[in-house]
Amino acid sequence: MNTILKKVIWLIMVAPAIYLAFVWNQLPKKVAIHFDLQGNPDRYGSKTELLTTCIVLIVMNVIVYLVLTNIYRIDPKKNASENKNRLHSIAFAVAALLSAVVWMVIYSSMQGKIKFSTGLIFSGVGILLAVVGNYLPNMKPNYFAGLRLPWALESEENWRRTHRLAGKLFFAGGILLAVICLFTPPVASIILFFTGTLIMIAVPCFYSYRLYKRGKLTKE
Repeated sequence: MNTILKKVIWLIMVAPAIYLAFVWNQLPKKVAIHFDLQGNPDRYGSKTELLTTCIVLIVMNVIVYLVLTNIYRIDPKKNASENKNRLHSIAFAVAALLSAVVWMVIYSSMQGKIKFSTGLIFSGVGILLAVVGNYLPNMKPNYFAGLRLPWALESEENWRRTHRLAGKLFFAGGILLAVICLFTPPVASIILFFTGTLIMIAVPCFYSYRLYKRGKLTKE
């Protein structure tokens, strides 16, 4: 990830705080704090509570970004440092998504009657999965990112083939989920999203284990 994007991401992460400060005087005394599965406000609180919630979410976003961009430094795998740029790109996507969520919380709270779009959130996560899938095939063996299966970590070939398959599934599945979740009811979106994600994870895990067993039988 280039230097400009590394600087821009900090602006993206603090943008919700700037937005909240800008609309602070427009907020009603009681604002929507929590939303049900249908996206309707089901709990209201004070503006101070909304401020606290947003600060916590922004701080968490910063922590997640810093962890993802620096975790390779403590990875004992010899090729872990080669994942630096890939982890930075994934961290950028995660931080942007989390900032968008905080922005939506503030906007929905300010409007009051506006639904918090769960489908839009799951669609965003689907795009994030597609971004991750784009980088998985080139991810080098490491202990912190990717499908860190014991048999994949023991064999670079197993790791490579497993992540090549996972990358295709995550990319195609993420885009498919992003589209589906935009046009399905909230409850259906939740079921489809978690079912699809489980399949995208389970298939390459099973494939990796089959490669391991096949290699073991061949040696015997």
